[in-house]
Amino acid sequence: MTMQRSGVYATTAGVPAPAPPPVLPARTTTAAAPVLRDLRDRGGHGPRELVFAPGDVVVVSGLPGSGKSTLIRRAAPRCAIDSQDVRERWESRVPRLLPYAVYRPLVRLAHYAGLRRELRSGRSVVVHDCGTQSWVRRWLAREARRRGGALHLLLLDVDPGTARDGQRERGRGVSAYAFARHRRAVGRLVRDAERSVLPGGCASAVLLDRAAATALVRISFR
Repeated sequence: MTMQRSGVYATTAGVPAPAPPPVLPARTTTAAAPVLRDLRDRGGHGPRELVFAPGDVVVVSGLPGSGKSTLIRRAAPRCAIDSQDVRERWESRVPRLLPYAVYRPLVRLAHYAGLRRELRSGRSVVVHDCGTQSWVRRWLAREARRRGGALHLLLLDVDPGTARDGQRERGRGVSAYAFARHRRAVGRLVRDAERSVLPGGCASAVLLDRAAATALVRISFR
């Protein structure tokens, strides 16, 4: 199965991956139309691997508790940039009685500083994003273009009840206000993607439900 975008395709276990189409030169003036791949409602019979071109940036978005961190850690452990990892490192260092809200700005600063270093290194990255920070996607798109790559969006379309269950399973929830804000932002992203309307700078989007996300075991760049 191929996604008609330079350097991007999906493979299923046991099926040889087709050769990716040629990558467009970074200076080309031809703007390729964004590509949508909808892997929902397949009962988990989706691709086991998504392949992108070297230097591309992949953003994984979805509701808190939808399984973004689980997906990233399983499918792209060597190139993952997950704010949850930064939070856990800080939580292991600060007094347990100190509320997260107190040091959350420092966690975010450390996350974005680490993300900037990775982007400047030129390595391919898979980034955790809840979908509420549009300026982050614009920044990532600029960085991807700067090094001749592209920005791709993986959207986890999980219902709010399942996401809330996911929060309880990990023992960490978000406030009702924050969750409502995430629902609006992610819902808008999903609705736009269904109409092939992607955030500025995004070359492609892949829509995943929980079963499709579970079936995906590898995100590669080659």
